[in-house]
Amino acid sequence: MGSHPLNLAIRFLLEISALISFGLWGWKFSESGWRYLLVFLVPLMFAIAWGVFNVPGDPSRSGNAPIVVSGVVRLLLELVFFTLASLALFQLGYQNLWWILGVAVFLHYAISYDRLIWLFAR
Repeated sequence: MGSHPLNLAIRFLLEISALISFGLWGWKFSESGWRYLLVFLVPLMFAIAWGVFNVPGDPSRSGNAPIVVSGVVRLLLELVFFTLASLALFQLGYQNLWWILGVAVFLHYAISYDRLIWLFAR
């Protein structure tokens, strides 16, 4: 179920939503000209971390692992990523959106139980 094409599409939308959340936070963080840089750098920093720390052979990803980590470390990275995205929305005052993102992430992981089992075994 975790690598089913529909679940992968949902996961992709959650990842994009999280990156947008980080960009919004970067924009609102500063009122100066820095906001133009932060709106790109904050999401870029998280996207790089998301893309390079991988478990070799992860069926929900490309299978490539530029920086090899265990399954538990990868899962923690993902949970921190989505938690920070939700907290960014909360801090910005988007109470409905942070609930929606948080619940959607929880449901995604609930239906991806086979991937969770796989990650804990790695």
